[in-house]
Amino acid sequence: MPSSTPIARSKTAALARILDSVPKGYCRYTCGTVRVDKAEALAHKFHALYGIGCSPAQRLARKGKGLASAVLVLYWPSEAAKVEWLLLATEGNGLKQESLRSVDETPRLTWLGYELVRHSARERTAWTWRRPKQEMAELHALLAHQATQRHYVALAETLERIARQPGFHGVRAQSWALFQEAGRRGYAGPFPQLFYLQKVSHGERLNVA
Repeated sequence: MPSSTPIARSKTAALARILDSVPKGYCRYTCGTVRVDKAEALAHKFHALYGIGCSPAQRLARKGKGLASAVLVLYWPSEAAKVEWLLLATEGNGLKQESLRSVDETPRLTWLGYELVRHSARERTAWTWRRPKQEMAELHALLAHQATQRHYVALAETLERIARQPGFHGVRAQSWALFQEAGRRGYAGPFPQLFYLQKVSHGERLNVA
């Protein structure tokens, strides 16, 4: 089977892949952007250097040699002019030329407009995504303004937009807090449904060998 890496066409798919990878030990990262016409070359380069398309067996072999394993997350919308990329790596040798940060460091990993954080779930700690504090402050201010002006149609549209954002645990918790804020400020309409994130495909495969 040829070596490959997935292409995420949606933010949800890209962010979900990171949540799947970090608990498996992919705890160091670097990120950037690349023009669409350079994206495949970048993926091939990272595979040649770090084995981002390696099979599980090949990753075990790398670990046995003290080498880090890596995954490449590509956010590549169909009509985009640029591709957002994020390289995740395990502990190990072989990535000295990359300026890697730990996902446990502050400031936290923020990518595609969301912040990676830990949360407690059923007596264990899990990773999730949430909106950054600045965005939450702006949303609270917008809801307050719309409620004060009694622009309830516009407020309902704001709540719908909030509800359409990816259904990660952290985002949902923030969305519900914003809904409650709207209710406290006099909004009496129905709240949009908040959807739980279902298992999503990481995306179509790009051959990198």
